[in-house]
Amino acid sequence: MYAVIRAGGKQYRVAPGDVIRVEKMATGTDGRLEFPVVAVSGEEGKVGLQSDARVVGQIVEEGRGAKILVFHYKRKKQYKKLRGHRQAYTAVRISEIAFDGQSFKAPELPKKEAKPKKVRALESHEQETHEHEAPAVHAKAKKHAKKKAAPKKAAKKSHSKKK
Repeated sequence: MYAVIRAGGKQYRVAPGDVIRVEKMATGTDGRLEFPVVAVSGEEGKVGLQSDARVVGQIVEEGRGAKILVFHYKRKKQYKKLRGHRQAYTAVRISEIAFDGQSFKAPELPKKEAKPKKVRALESHEQETHEHEAPAVHAKAKKHAKKKAAPKKAAKKSHSKKK
């Protein structure tokens, strides 16, 4: 199951669950976008035009691509110009393709859980080490102070001989 859509002057072959980078697009309602459909295929080898087909996507990310250097140069004329360009893009995850009363949906992504902060874990670890270790071990742990730089030696001055 796939569809061919048009976005930003280009055509893309997409399936449910695909993530594509298209030219910067205005955000729709709740980050949902609907694309114009060029062609739809329900099975491998069968492609058809559907007027009632629709492809819906969810915005995943917006950003700018890698820098491209544009260098203009005219020989023998002392003309050089260097410019950089970063193209803006919108990453879209195709969530649904629907046509002929059928709807093909992408599987839902698992929600990410927030990781606990490491500071709490370190504090609990330090408390455990204080209870179980000998005082000599604590002295080694406290020894991680900044090292001082060695004093600089004065350079010897060489006197030039006069003739």
